[in-house]
Amino acid sequence: MKILAIDTCTEITSVTLCVDGKKLTRVLRDVPKSSGHILALCDEVFQEASISLVDLDVIAYTKGPGAFTGVRMCIGVVQGLSLAADVPTIGFSTLELLGYRASAKLKHYAIAIALDARMGEVYWGVYRDGVLSNEKICNPSAVGKLNSEFAGVGSGWSVYEDELRSASGVERIDTELFPKSSSLIDLAYEALKSGSVASFELAQPTYLRNNVAQKSKKVSV
Repeated sequence: MKILAIDTCTEITSVTLCVDGKKLTRVLRDVPKSSGHILALCDEVFQEASISLVDLDVIAYTKGPGAFTGVRMCIGVVQGLSLAADVPTIGFSTLELLGYRASAKLKHYAIAIALDARMGEVYWGVYRDGVLSNEKICNPSAVGKLNSEFAGVGSGWSVYEDELRSASGVERIDTELFPKSSSLIDLAYEALKSGSVASFELAQPTYLRNNVAQKSKKVSV
């Protein structure tokens, strides 16, 4: 199977092409407007693998939440590639991708994901046993315990570390992990094997903030 995976919804832009189990990846970090480099990165991995867009079986992508421009850029590129070559797509939440990647890397029971949404807010999710939810985590410190089953990942933990630690009681934090298209390949393979189906419908974004002009509010989990 040949899968192209694209992720540009955070400050990291990455593209991975997987051909019969072999992955070719390109990653851009700390590059201004990095999402604008997606097509060039796709061309690089296609050339290295000596295949073209029409040879793909599936395009996997992240649909948000995340940076507004990055989400729109990812969706726009995926729609264009899919329509141009008649390739089906399968989309995943940015939170699910990071939870999946963190769970595999940290070998932890539950992952508390917080991505910086700015304006004093975070995009929040809990990844446990392969399932993403919006579960709330309460700080159990009142009875002298910590939430040791959780590991916190994502940019929100570095930006709002004190607030999130206080609200959740999570002590193990890893702010170096980020969503990556190579893990998106694995997530897509697992989803397809489990019965999920790639679609020819237009890729759609996930926006969790309806009003970007709203007042900031305190971070809560």
